[in-house]
Amino acid sequence: MLRSKHIDRICLLAAALALAVAVLLAKGEALGLITPAYTVPEYTRRLFDAGRVHTLEIFHEDWEGFLAGADQEEYSPCDLVIDGERFSRVGIRVKGNNSRRLVSDYGLERYSLKLEFDHYTSGSYHGLDKFSLDAAFQDNSYLKNFLAYDMMAFMEVPSPLCSYVWVKVNGQDWGLFLAVEEPEEAFARRNFGSGHGQLYKPDYRSLNDENADVALRYTTDDPADYDNIFRNAKFPVSDEDKARLIESLKILNSGQNLEQAVDIGEVVRYFVVQVFVVNLDGYLGRTGHNYFLYEEDGVLQMLPWDYNLAFATYSLGMPDPINDSTLYINWPIDTPGEIARNRPLYHNLMLQNDIFALYHEQFGRFLTEYFESGHFETLVARTREMIAPYVRQDPTAFCSYEDFLTGVQTITDFCLLRAESARGQLEGTIPSTIRGQTEDSSAFVDGSSVWLPDMGEIADLADGVK
Repeated sequence: MLRSKHIDRICLLAAALALAVAVLLAKGEALGLITPAYTVPEYTRRLFDAGRVHTLEIFHEDWEGFLAGADQEEYSPCDLVIDGERFSRVGIRVKGNNSRRLVSDYGLERYSLKLEFDHYTSGSYHGLDKFSLDAAFQDNSYLKNFLAYDMMAFMEVPSPLCSYVWVKVNGQDWGLFLAVEEPEEAFARRNFGSGHGQLYKPDYRSLNDENADVALRYTTDDPADYDNIFRNAKFPVSDEDKARLIESLKILNSGQNLEQAVDIGEVVRYFVVQVFVVNLDGYLGRTGHNYFLYEEDGVLQMLPWDYNLAFATYSLGMPDPINDSTLYINWPIDTPGEIARNRPLYHNLMLQNDIFALYHEQFGRFLTEYFESGHFETLVARTREMIAPYVRQDPTAFCSYEDFLTGVQTITDFCLLRAESARGQLEGTIPSTIRGQTEDSSAFVDGSSVWLPDMGEIADLADGVK
């Protein structure tokens, strides 16, 4: 038996300590005091270690039949071996819309792919449920998606992880691809915690439709008017989820009290990169798609996706000539295209003086820390050195090794000149609006040394596999 006049105090202290520990365990994540394991899942240190080229082997019973049915976009089972570790009955299907169609039209077989670990079983890759393999379609540099996601992550925008992989199919070399984390359950848990909100990938059925919902325009309170959003939800959607999102769009479109419906800091940082890379196949372009929309407690965030046609290499709806590199190197950072007026998540935010000032502040920080510091050039040089031996021997590449080297130099030159122009626009020496540039382009950064098609174009497909 313990004999101490302090025993009661000791017991009370122990009880209080136990209660404090219990509260910490229960509330520590919400209070930012505990970093749960899922925020740094094991797959981030394995497949998505971007410091090396990984190996990935696909074993499929009927690969020729799989390729022949690419237009069906249906899953079939395969086994994967990732860096020597085997996973059975993984779902695999072809990925893409125009890229898939064009690869097929030109008689090629280098498709981008989706791989889903829990399609047939409850398995995962060290916590990862799904990823894709990007085929570098219209990307001779092999860098467009890699750099865009790196820029977004640098600006603290929740972004897919990615890394390069050397792919084999049934024992035969298939080529160098970019593995990209798909924004689904694992992505949501990693970025937003176990109690994450809803995740959508708004997309049109037909580009000829109005697609107001893809543009995030409020029309009515009827959920049926937002089919392009709700049918592309990554998680089951309740009536409450629909009502909450529609209310957020109503607030956004009103232009008032925007902080109630938008994570302003995150969305501003997203648009800094989105505008910089001149992604006209995204929210600010004619299509208005290629983004993920995250909603939690009625607050919206914009998340990045699909940049193979960024860096001014998207031709649909672009001015003539489409390869006017000086035009796109100096693309106005404040009014990035006439269509931006019809995109409330950009236009209505930028009408607010304080948000517009924040946008300029964050744009300046991006230029200073990512480009003017030398970070960008170091990253490109290191990545080029790492992947060059694999590109040289890539049996399904859309371009030659020499085209790859030219592509890397072209995207490097474009970005550095784009950074120079953006700095001039921030400082007022170059007009930063469409109107201003129409009236006076004399101070433009000269981009005549850059030939945009060198980054990759559809015509490259006519040459077939090198």
